[in-house]
Amino acid sequence: MKNVLLLIHDDPGQEARLQAALDLVRALSGHLYCLDVIQMPALIGIDPMMGDPGIAFLADERVREAENRERIEKRLAVEGVAWNWRETTGFIGSELRAESDLADVIVLNSLSGTHDLPGMMGTVADAVLRSSKLVLAVPEVRRGIEVNGDVLIAWDGGEVAANAVRFATPLLAFASSVVIVQIGESKGLSAGEAASYLSRHGIHALIDRTPQTDQPVAERLSEICTQRKPGYCVMGAYGHSRLGEFLFGGVTRSMLAHCPVPLLIGH
Repeated sequence: MKNVLLLIHDDPGQEARLQAALDLVRALSGHLYCLDVIQMPALIGIDPMMGDPGIAFLADERVREAENRERIEKRLAVEGVAWNWRETTGFIGSELRAESDLADVIVLNSLSGTHDLPGMMGTVADAVLRSSKLVLAVPEVRRGIEVNGDVLIAWDGGEVAANAVRFATPLLAFASSVVIVQIGESKGLSAGEAASYLSRHGIHALIDRTPQTDQPVAERLSEICTQRKPGYCVMGAYGHSRLGEFLFGGVTRSMLAHCPVPLLIGH
């Protein structure tokens, strides 16, 4: 795990993304790939009387992102990490997919702040489901990620949880402690089997089995994260369809909206 793909865009979550990505790159002795996306407006249509608001929006976006690039590049020049920069124009989700082939992890935002700009819930879902990469979703109010801190794994025994743990193992090796939290019965593999897998990689995880109650799983997980204050939480995402998550409010969607710590999620 060496290549960290960071979304660069002048929005409220950018500082949280940047600091978390820098922490990852330093811990992994990796490389930071900055993808600066000038976002296209949803519609561009020409009105001969009123002009085209979409074109005006795009022009403003280009100016704003040019200023943003100047600020960020000045900072990166003194951060002591390897990095490169690519600027592109389009829709953030599709641009991330196009540039993610050689990425190990994509750094985006969750929604624990006050904004969902630029459509981060959909961007995270798209990146997780279509890129097959780990996504680090960082609350916009956070500054950095504790790579060497305590880590919590949300375990339900399903395939996507197993995938997330397997993908995250190189990063888990840096943790000071790892706790596997299983709420209710396992869907398949037990928490003990997950711990055995990690032990073969030199990671000795503890297990916390919590009985299922009427309380929603995501709410309980968020409470546990608030109590334990891990550096980040590893979880499988979108075990059901994304449409089902949107309509009925799945665990992934709720965790992205309410979890107070960064989420390292995979599918």
